[in-house]
Amino acid sequence: MESEHHSGAAKARRGGSAHPRRADAERNIAAILAAAASCFGKNPNASMTEIAAAAGVGRVTLYGHFSSREELLSRLMERALTEVATVVDATDLAHGPADEALLAFIRSSWQLLDRNLRMLHAARQALPAEAVHGHHTGILSAMEQLITRGRQEGTFRDDLPAHWLVTTIYTLVQAAGDQVESGRFTSEEALDALEATLVSLLQRPAA
Repeated sequence: MESEHHSGAAKARRGGSAHPRRADAERNIAAILAAAASCFGKNPNASMTEIAAAAGVGRVTLYGHFSSREELLSRLMERALTEVATVVDATDLAHGPADEALLAFIRSSWQLLDRNLRMLHAARQALPAEAVHGHHTGILSAMEQLITRGRQEGTFRDDLPAHWLVTTIYTLVQAAGDQVESGRFTSEEALDALEATLVSLLQRPAA
């Protein structure tokens, strides 16, 4: 029994339990993501070395959790768009006039997008277009449902395919972000221009 006791104590000293290691890993991942978001928010070209230093971890630890800059950007984009998806749910796109629901969604989600513009710009530069689009699938699906509802209500135009209108909205939102990133628009100006363009885009043609 004494031998078993000493064996168990030795195992504990060697870190036999996986829980402390798991907790350390979770703390490191959280620190890396926070540092990466901050670094990319200041500089879309931030390197993995800069991010490791900002997170207070070594490069070995950083690459142990994220094998590449692209993987890290993909995780950050996924996290940001999950927040946008939460806004979609909170906006309740299934009720109320479709045009009002669309503008409410654009305004509320723009705040999140604006906060992450440089990171999202970096992700779009580093990741394949298919991967970027894949992160938006849920949001785009909700948008297409809203467009379809607006057409049924007679609010939105029905002379163009719904999927084309959704693609155009998706492209315009990205373009608005790029205009802010380039300094051509302030965030407020970009949102105003985006709203005005979307209203014109979706408006039913005169009979």
